[in-house]
Amino acid sequence: MAEAVLRTADGREKTALSRHCAAEWQEARQRGETPEIGRADPPLHPARPAEPELLSPRDVPRRRPGTPEGRIALLHAVAHIELNAVDLHWDIIARFAHVRMPTGFYDDWVKAADEESKHFNLMCDCLEAMGSRYGALPAHAGMWRAAEDTAEDFMGRLAVVPMVLEARGLDVTPGMIEIFRKAKADDAVAALETIYAEEVSHVAYGSKWFHFLCGRHEDDPKERFHALVRTYFHGALKPPFNEEKRAEAGIPPDFYWPLAERV
Repeated sequence: MAEAVLRTADGREKTALSRHCAAEWQEARQRGETPEIGRADPPLHPARPAEPELLSPRDVPRRRPGTPEGRIALLHAVAHIELNAVDLHWDIIARFAHVRMPTGFYDDWVKAADEESKHFNLMCDCLEAMGSRYGALPAHAGMWRAAEDTAEDFMGRLAVVPMVLEARGLDVTPGMIEIFRKAKADDAVAALETIYAEEVSHVAYGSKWFHFLCGRHEDDPKERFHALVRTYFHGALKPPFNEEKRAEAGIPPDFYWPLAERV
């Protein structure tokens, strides 16, 4: 199932398949069944639609959120992040299926992938209501880099993707919500508030399973986290941090402040 999602290119088709697979898993679990965890051969790069054009981060045009065009660009960027997140959550299932994990691990990441699929479609709906669409603007080509860098390192993947990249979403989403609230874009506000509420649990899943593996390997979680982020994350973490939501997700300040750039 995970590999099938990764090999589907079109965003709407990918997320429809993702939601269908998640529903099958969740219905089986509600019946008290645990579907077999198989083995997969996930692609290093998931299938992607012909658009958007993918650019180096420094070449993506700057967004001016005070204009309608800038707000469209902001929603487009969020849609791109959410589509990558769908693939990231299915990829962690497929790529590390050889590691023995409790069934709860799969419950969590299937649920996260399902929610990211919903988030992508919410963003697409907002874009279409504003006369645009996903793929109409260029996007960041570096989104999948963390997945490539950690393709052989399960704990590195958990440290960098949910505990750094998704935690960054907790820092910046409140500001985005305020931009659309000021513009009286109620649908976009509602969509972003849904994303903000549900992303906390995705960061928490990363923290939970990172700590689980640290316990299995008798590692100190904070020291291991710092070492992995310094290995796989390119650059310093950027404050300000949403300390309340990060704490709610199980990441205390002494995990991220030592990795921050000083401002």
